[in-house]
Amino acid sequence: MNAKLDSTVTTRPVTRQTFDDVLVPTYAPAAMVPVRASGLDLWDQNGKHYLDFTSGIAVASLGHCNPALVETLTQQANTLWHLGNGYTNEPVLRLALALTEATFADRAFFCNSGAEANEAALKLARKHAHTKFGAHKSRVVSCLNSFHGRTLFTVSVGGQAKYTEGFEPLPPSIDHIPYNDIEAARAAIGDDVCAVIVEPVQGEGGVMPGNPEYLRELRELCNKTGAVLIFDEVQSGMGRTGALFAYQGYGVTPDILTAAKALGNGYPIGAMLTTNELAQTLSVGTHGTTYGGNPMAASVALKVLETINQPAFLARVKEASVNLIAKLETLVKDYPNVFSAVRGSGLLLGVVVAEAFKGRSKDIQRAAEAQGLMVLIAGTDVLRLAPALIVSDAQIEEADRLLRLALNELTKPA
Repeated sequence: MNAKLDSTVTTRPVTRQTFDDVLVPTYAPAAMVPVRASGLDLWDQNGKHYLDFTSGIAVASLGHCNPALVETLTQQANTLWHLGNGYTNEPVLRLALALTEATFADRAFFCNSGAEANEAALKLARKHAHTKFGAHKSRVVSCLNSFHGRTLFTVSVGGQAKYTEGFEPLPPSIDHIPYNDIEAARAAIGDDVCAVIVEPVQGEGGVMPGNPEYLRELRELCNKTGAVLIFDEVQSGMGRTGALFAYQGYGVTPDILTAAKALGNGYPIGAMLTTNELAQTLSVGTHGTTYGGNPMAASVALKVLETINQPAFLARVKEASVNLIAKLETLVKDYPNVFSAVRGSGLLLGVVVAEAFKGRSKDIQRAAEAQGLMVLIAGTDVLRLAPALIVSDAQIEEADRLLRLALNELTKPA
C-alpha cells in the first residue's frame, strides 16, 4: 500500500454504499445520507427534505446548526482549541460553576460521552465504598432493559443481554432488577451494594418513566444501606422532560448524576456531577480523560445550558409536550391496530405498538422516513419521538400529518 494518500480520495463521491464498503458494520444506517440541516429541517444527498423528530437521539435539542451555538463554537475555535489535562481553561471552569449552581452538585467531572460519564460514576461509587466500608461493598444494582453505555462495564450494568452477548466474561457483582418494582428493589439492595444506577426515564428500554414512589424508595434504600444513588440523565437531562434534569421534577436527589447527549447539542461532551464528599474519592491520577473539559466542548455546552435553563424555555417544552402527547393519543385512537398507548415524559415520548404490529416498530420508522419524517425506535415494539426542544406547534402538526400518511400507506390492503 502506498504511504502517500491518493489525491482524489477526499473529493471522490460517497454514497450509502460507501458505509458498507469501508466502515465497521456496527450500525445499519438509513438508505438516505443527510448532508445539510437547520433547526428541525434536514436534506439528503438528493435534496429531499425531512422533518427531524429524532434530534440525533435527543442530542440536538436546540436544533441543527443553531446560530448562537455556531457563533460560540466559531469564536472559541479562533481562540483556544485544546489543552492537556495538566492545565485547566476558562470555558470549563465557567461550565462547572454553572452546572453546580443549577443542580444539587458541588463538583463536576467532564468527559466525552454518556458511556464515559457512567463509567466515571460507577468507578467513583466502587472506590468510595471500598475506601469507606471495605472491598466487600462492591455490588452494583441496575434495572432490566436499562442502557448506560457501550464500555464493557457500562454495557454489563445495562440490563439488556443483546448488548453483552459474545463479550463474556463480564465484570462481576452486577445484578439487575425489574424497573419500577419496589419489592424487587428492597430484596436486592443490601449492605454489600455500593451503587444503584437508574434512568429516571428509560430511553432505549422503551421510553418508560420511573414511578415517583419507586425512585423515592431507591433513595431511601440507598440512605439505609450506604449505597450511592446514580441517576443516568444522559437522555432525560438538559430540559428533555421540561425540567433542567428529570430528578428536579421528581423531587428525588441522587448522589451522582450523569449527563451527555444534549449537553453539547452534538459536540461531544459528557459530565458526571456529584457532591464534595464523594468527589474527594477521586484524587489526582485515579481517573481522567484526554479530551474531557476541552475548551471547545465546554464553551458550546455552557451556551446550551444558558439557553435551556430559563423558566420560559422550560415552560415551552412542557407546552409542546402537552400538544404532542395529545396528537399521539389521538393517533392511537385512530390507528388501534397499529398503536396501543403513549408514554414518556416531556419531549421524550414513546408510542407502543399494538399486538398486530408487534416487532414492527422498524417498519413504521421506515414508512415515516419515506414520507419525510425522521423518528426513532426503542426496541422492536416502541416508536420513539425526541424532537428538538425548540419544536413549534406547526412542526408538531406536520409530524402528525406525515405519520398518518405513513400509517395509511403501511396499513393499506395489499
